[in-house]
Amino acid sequence: MKKIALAVSALLMGSMSASAADLAARPYTKAPAIVSVYDWSGFYIGANGGWGSSHKCWDFTTPAGAFLVAEGCHDSTGGTAGGQIGYRWQASNWVFGLEAQGNWADFKGSNTSLAFPAFRNSSKIDAFGLFTGQVGYAWNNVLFYVKGGGAVVSDRFNSFATATGIQVSNNVDSTNWGGTVGVGLEFGFAPNWTAGVEYNHIFLQDKSYTFINNGVAGAAGTLFGTDRIRQDVDLVTVRVNYRFGGPVVARY
Repeated sequence: MKKIALAVSALLMGSMSASAADLAARPYTKAPAIVSVYDWSGFYIGANGGWGSSHKCWDFTTPAGAFLVAEGCHDSTGGTAGGQIGYRWQASNWVFGLEAQGNWADFKGSNTSLAFPAFRNSSKIDAFGLFTGQVGYAWNNVLFYVKGGGAVVSDRFNSFATATGIQVSNNVDSTNWGGTVGVGLEFGFAPNWTAGVEYNHIFLQDKSYTFINNGVAGAAGTLFGTDRIRQDVDLVTVRVNYRFGGPVVARY
């Protein structure tokens, strides 16, 4: 009996050892990674600053607007600063938006008239506004976008004596409407802060202007001349925006 009991015990122990050896080690499962995805949705407000240039060509015309002779072209260049406000919404990697932008500007330039060398034609842009829609594609916190819409520009035109630099005509102030297209690249450098660079081209309609003598080159109040002016504007600005909304979305 004793031998049988020992044999049964040995058998049980061997079976238990084999079963334990057959059990595979429990595999280690790594916790799922959390990926922070930048969310571009929400209202934003910001500031911008940069440089602009407006190419203007003057054509001398009759008071009725018939072309007589070309007076030449010049570039009005200078600095600009302003602000923007907008809203964006994101669908997958696509980002859509609406924006209004208003800027002070100091784009100035002049040229000696090809038709009347005794005089210089001068122009200045002192403000502009853009009202645009945007379509962009985001790689997490980097956004590339194109934009387009309406534009308005505040112009001032006048003429000076070439020899003395004295103004000889009145100031003609004009508000000109047109369209704009642009492209931008923006980077989210903090949860709600972004910075970027943007280029815009503004198309403006041709427009005729009547200039009046101020008493230097002719009798005050008499006709100095009529010009049809063609122009467009190029802008390069650096932008900083603060966005109201959640900065990231956690995805597993």
